Amino acid sequence: MPTLNPGDSLSLQAPKITRTVLALYAGASGDHNPVHIDTDACHDVGIPDVFAHGMLSMAYLGRLLTDWVPQKRIASYGVRFSAITPVNATSMCTGTVTRVEHGLAHLDLTVTLPDGTVTLQGFATITVN
Repeated sequence: MPTLNPGDSLSLQAPKITRTVLALYAGASGDHNPVHIDTDACHDVGIPDVFAHGMLSMAYLGRLLTDWVPQKRIASYGVRFSAITPVNATSMCTGTVTRVEHGLAHLDLTVTLPDGTVTLQGFATITVN
């Protein structure tokens, strides 16, 4: 069982978001929004290139948690999308235990690009028993 004390942290380097990753995620998720897979469609609406599905980044945060504790111990999990993840980016997923009370560890979660841009902010509560 991992340590669950305020200040404890965990991290996961997400894989590079390639065009192949975006196409595979679109197929697996059923989210075929053209801004994630079609450069021409992006150009038509003034976006320079495709970018990652927000839910793909959320999935990497989920992996951060399930690499740390069994899924059944995740009591709650949520995020707010704050910026796009461009194609060919590599994101860092991090979590920090902010408090432990009433049998739950509360974590703040973030996904950050190498330039410091935070693309997702979230939270999780983990049962400690």
